[in-house]
Amino acid sequence: MKIEMTPIGTIHTKAKEVPRFWTDSDVEGTLVIDEQYLQGIQDIQMNEQIFVLFYFHKSAPFLPDRLTQHPRGDLSRKKTGVFSISSPVRPNHIGMSIVEVTGINDNVISVKGLDMIDGTPILDIKPYRF
Repeated sequence: MKIEMTPIGTIHTKAKEVPRFWTDSDVEGTLVIDEQYLQGIQDIQMNEQIFVLFYFHKSAPFLPDRLTQHPRGDLSRKKTGVFSISSPVRPNHIGMSIVEVTGINDNVISVKGLDMIDGTPILDIKPYRF
């Protein structure tokens, strides 16, 4: 089975470096959503948190020896299965982070808490609610 996805937008940030995990981040940037999806973001509100699913477009091809990795790249920690950590080195290169919405202007959502680099393709956005 082959699965294909089409990005709905792109992440932009001026940060040269971003943390490896969203809980460690105060990096600001924007989610620029393609115009054809504009109606889909109409109910996103300021100050709410949203899940952003994205594609690790700069990750190297996945190799089976990466099924276990040191969490957060910390070699002092025991290797752990890739599906129990948030490594960018994954079989399907899919990432998920939670960001805080700081502004909305047409198809541009300003956010805080990015752990993605500039140019990262956005696959989906979901609400963060309990």
